[in-house]
Amino acid sequence: MPKRRDDKGVCRMTPDDIVFLGQDAMRVTLLASAPMLLSGMAIGLIISIFQSVTQIQEITLTFVPKIVVVLFTLVLFLPWMISLLVAYSRPMFGDFHRLVM
Repeated sequence: MPKRRDDKGVCRMTPDDIVFLGQDAMRVTLLASAPMLLSGMAIGLIISIFQSVTQIQEITLTFVPKIVVVLFTLVLFLPWMISLLVAYSRPMFGDFHRLVM
């Protein structure tokens, strides 16, 4: 991130810093939520195809498998998600003094 000093020689955040932090936050949020969202979407598609083929139109049929698959995906991808969030948070807390001054 570029550093800009004011008249007193103190580093200040620039608009580029704010845009970079916002973009990085959105990227991390998208990456962290993607496995659960994609697995829920895939199981929903599979169940809807099954319902269309068998002509079973039970609305509650989709909820239990989606919950089970999303929870399984959360447990499976949780270590990766935690490492992603830690990798995002660690530099921000390391430069905290520069970000708030």
